[in-house]
Amino acid sequence: MRILVDADGCPVVDSTIALARAHQIECLLLCDTSHVFEKDGARTLTFSKGADSVDFALVNLLQPGDIVVTQDYGLAAMCLARNAVVLNQDGMEYTADNINALLLQRHTARKIRNGGGRLKGPPKRKPEQNDAFRAKLEELLSR
Repeated sequence: MRILVDADGCPVVDSTIALARAHQIECLLLCDTSHVFEKDGARTLTFSKGADSVDFALVNLLQPGDIVVTQDYGLAAMCLARNAVVLNQDGMEYTADNINALLLQRHTARKIRNGGGRLKGPPKRKPEQNDAFRAKLEELLSR
């Protein structure tokens, strides 16, 4: 088991690395060339900028049972198809039971935006979201 993080814009990178280190599990941070960074305790893999280049690279690296951290519903769906455990940065686990509804939400929002509509962005991140993420990742690592 490894943890792969879709690290572009991910607010829980440091928490993920700390838990991976505590459980002695390899942690891979995947990003594109516009978000290159290095973190102690994780290996960073950098890919060219381009539509979904990091997403496809992550899916190709996956092994069954790996844990993936992402906020991207499309990437989550591809990872679930490869038998990964997928978690978002708020501690919600993506599953076969919830991914279709989330993908439909994303599709509907895109249609509204393409039609000239505007949608409200996500609220400011709260410490409780970080706590929920850490608790869920700890649960997954302790299984």
